[in-house]
Amino acid sequence: MYRLLTLALALLTTPAVAADVQVAVAANFTEPAKEIAAGFEKATGNHVVLAFGSSGAFYTQIQHGAPFEVLLSADAERPTKAEAEGLGVKGSRFTYAVGRLVLYSADPILVDGRGIVLKRGIFDKLAIADPAAAPYGQAALETLHALKLDAALAPKIVKGASITQAYQFVATGAAQLGFVALSQVVTVKGGSRWLVPANLHAPIDQQAILLKPGAGDPAAAAFLQYLRSPPALAIIKRYGYEVK
Repeated sequence: MYRLLTLALALLTTPAVAADVQVAVAANFTEPAKEIAAGFEKATGNHVVLAFGSSGAFYTQIQHGAPFEVLLSADAERPTKAEAEGLGVKGSRFTYAVGRLVLYSADPILVDGRGIVLKRGIFDKLAIADPAAAPYGQAALETLHALKLDAALAPKIVKGASITQAYQFVATGAAQLGFVALSQVVTVKGGSRWLVPANLHAPIDQQAILLKPGAGDPAAAAFLQYLRSPPALAIIKRYGYEVK
């Protein structure tokens, strides 16, 4: 089946001159996106230009005419809005990954396997992504609320503009621990972590959509098709995401 998909992609996207596909990528998906883009380029000859940041910031840019052809959001809300507001192509939206939230510390003994460290409060700063812009930050707040710790830990929270910055706070020791994406630490050795139970926050359904600037670009549509191919799905799973 994959050979047929590869052939279809090649027939669809091999132009006289290779195309550039402009893709806005939620920060948590940085590393898998790089690998997937490389596979797509090898399969089709087209080049993928990746931009990384928070889903909220990207959506604001898209509303103001940013020429992105594809959006890989960290949530379902913004692709749904893009479709409803005419910024995205109807029928092109789908869930490409389901993210998982992790409480992580560079300290190898700070975070226990049940997240009890949050109740003990033996830390000065807890990093999260800005919940207004990043779905993982919203999931972090929902988790604290479910644990009835939101009020107690509010003074200790430091917000990164994206999940990447939240992770950097923790990795550099600027914050003793933080809520990050599993994909960011799945290959990181050392440290300590707690995989947050999925029932403590709303599902992190990460959706993709073809945006209006990419509506007439076969290479952009093919990139979204490749995102659902067996090689791409294998990469997504390897980084700790679930797929539907």
